[in-house]
Amino acid sequence: MEHAGLARAEQPTTGQSATEQPAGAPQPTSLREISVDRSWWSWAGVHGGYLAALGLDAMREDVLSRSPNSERPVRTVTTHFLRPVDQRPFVLATTIEHAGRGTSMSSFRTEQQGELALFGSAVFGARRPGPAEDGTPAPSVPPADECAVLDLPLELIPFPRQLEIRPATSTLPLSGAAEAELTAWIRFADGRPLDAAAVLVLTDALPPALFARWTRPRPVPSVELTVHFGDALDDGPLDGWALVRIRAEHAGNGWAVDDSAVWTADGRLLALGRQARRVLADPTATTTATATTPSTSAHP
Repeated sequence: MEHAGLARAEQPTTGQSATEQPAGAPQPTSLREISVDRSWWSWAGVHGGYLAALGLDAMREDVLSRSPNSERPVRTVTTHFLRPVDQRPFVLATTIEHAGRGTSMSSFRTEQQGELALFGSAVFGARRPGPAEDGTPAPSVPPADECAVLDLPLELIPFPRQLEIRPATSTLPLSGAAEAELTAWIRFADGRPLDAAAVLVLTDALPPALFARWTRPRPVPSVELTVHFGDALDDGPLDGWALVRIRAEHAGNGWAVDDSAVWTADGRLLALGRQARRVLADPTATTTATATTPSTSAHP
């Protein structure tokens, strides 16, 4: 069925896997058939953070069904991206790998047209008494109502229309800045609350941090995304703006490492993300070089 937001997809079923499972391997807890319209597309397919959030929602539903009397917020999610997902239906299979007294671990696999597109896992854990530490405080920036809305090329990357993005510093994408870092206030255009799936999307909502230094766009697809959640959502979803920062910790040899952080409007940490990205060739530079390089085939 069409899946335009982070809501329930087709009713999950228990049993047969989307693919043949090795003998002795855990069988999927449930299967869901989902399709996503182009409004959630990024460069070549559905936005990676959104796909990871769909996986998280499915795993969370299974964990709650297995342990209905045990509150277990998500603590971490890891997703590996193998290939783009387009508008055709895909199958999301989830498996509860472990269900202990206070911790559950689940995995998911997404296949489209019989090919594995992404897979991942999550840890869900009940709250326990323990020390508190805030090692990643929110930066001091102007409030959201004092920041202008960012206009992005929706014909190139449609998914930002799902969001309202207001840069909180003077550094903008493709501005040729000195540092590879972007910071912005973000909220969902449909007013949805900030639950774990929505926050996961926000960790991957800003352009790649290298866009701050560049002046021309190029594809920088995610290969792996890991998100660790703080305890701000332990009492349930929150409303309002989120402050999001992304910065490049390293880049070289066609790869980059981006770190992201998401805070509530009052400075509580919602999540920390880290992702590995491929840095693809600048198609504009290739076209320009081809146009300005004399042909060798016509004049041997």
